[in-house]
Amino acid sequence: MHSKKRSQPRSGCPVSISLEIFGDRWSLLIVRDLMVRGLRNFKEFQESGEGIASNILADRLQKLEDSGIIAAELDQRDTRRINYRLTKKGIDLAPMLLELFIWGARHEPTGVSCAAIESMAKTREQVLAEVRRRWHKRDPTPLLPQAVWQIRRAQG
Repeated sequence: MHSKKRSQPRSGCPVSISLEIFGDRWSLLIVRDLMVRGLRNFKEFQESGEGIASNILADRLQKLEDSGIIAAELDQRDTRRINYRLTKKGIDLAPMLLELFIWGARHEPTGVSCAAIESMAKTREQVLAEVRRRWHKRDPTPLLPQAVWQIRRAQG
């Protein structure tokens, strides 16, 4: 995949710069899917239940790749397929995503049990260590049970 030259940021503010990368409704969900759900390719992202249009998905994957958050790799078993993987820069988003997950589940109806959220909140470091271990070992096993995502889709 090719890399485009990024435009100059609006300001030097770290929040502003971060929002230029993640200030849409899809980019962090793609990162989440790579990090937590074990999804790896275009088809899996498209079938994730979020309802992202294929042209938007392609655009966001390219934007994340151009920003150095993800890397595209040829699938070892089928070289016609491209798999995506978080880079070191991408996996460093794990603490922020965990906090968004906890915050959202505490303050909005999500279908995720309060006990599960409080358990994750109390064991943040262990959860983050497991996320990083799976990334390092290239282990696509979902961090959360598939049932969590099925509950959310049923409510949506």
